[in-house]
Amino acid sequence: MRPRRAAGSRNLAVLIASGLGVGFSPAAPGTVGSLAALAPGIALRARAGWLPRAILPVCLAGLWAIPRASGGADHGWVVIDEIAGQWITLLGAPPLLGPAAPRPAARLGWLLAAFALFRLLDITKPGPIGTLDRRHDAIGVMGDDIAAGLLGAALLRLARTRV
Repeated sequence: MRPRRAAGSRNLAVLIASGLGVGFSPAAPGTVGSLAALAPGIALRARAGWLPRAILPVCLAGLWAIPRASGGADHGWVVIDEIAGQWITLLGAPPLLGPAAPRPAARLGWLLAAFALFRLLDITKPGPIGTLDRRHDAIGVMGDDIAAGLLGAALLRLARTRV
């Protein structure tokens, strides 16, 4: 009975860590994970207060799942961290749906900026993002993307004050 429970727990952990299987994309799973995060992130952002409330459970789920699914390693198929980081970055963009949303062309620009900025920061890993990435545990796997998301959101907020 005990091994069965452990196997079920690991299967759930793999499902969560892989972003419901998105991470098993044959090409660029991190980018695919970030892209997959956009639609639900935008929908959650359109509902007042929903996106910030959704980020914490996703981060906690990632912290639980990563050591169980990958032993704490940041395998390419682990994309729950990209989902969390992309959602955090979206917090810096204006609402992309609803009455407060900018014109359609501007919406697309902000969406592309949020996506590209997060991916750039996640790939290049400047400063503390790189420091977190060098940890080889769940905190490092989640932490570098959370830090990239926070920096991305701050840069988008700054850009919003300039536009």
